[in-house]
Amino acid sequence: MQSVQLSIGDGEYTAAVREALAHNCAWHVESVERPDPSQHCVLVLDEAAFARLPLPLENPERVVLITRKDPQFLAQAWEAGIVSVVSAEDPLNTVLLAIMAAALRVAKSHTAALAGALSPSHGVSSAPIAPQNRTCGSKRCKSQ
Repeated sequence: MQSVQLSIGDGEYTAAVREALAHNCAWHVESVERPDPSQHCVLVLDEAAFARLPLPLENPERVVLITRKDPQFLAQAWEAGIVSVVSAEDPLNTVLLAIMAAALRVAKSHTAALAGALSPSHGVSSAPIAPQNRTCGSKRCKSQ
């Protein structure tokens, strides 16, 4: 089950996002004052919650930032690596799509991390295809 942390100061907007997620997706949705980036989930943040996070962000692809269209703030989000930025004026379906896309990125990064933990990539040498110092016995070639 996917998890989403909502850290949005506007209570009405938070309720609308929560209701839309509950109606359209089978996810665990938690409203939090301070988002916990150590949890493996999507973080839906407003500008104030984003400002409280320590930078650099770990896995910024899982963050959905709800913001106004302030160029300086957008540049700061871009530099932090956030790829999902929506406006509070955007339709709720657009916000849901951004959350769903972030959830797919979370699942993909989690799967890749598990695969990396199962398959060692350091210190592994592959066997040569053919022996390098091949000693051949006496063989005759037929020639006509």
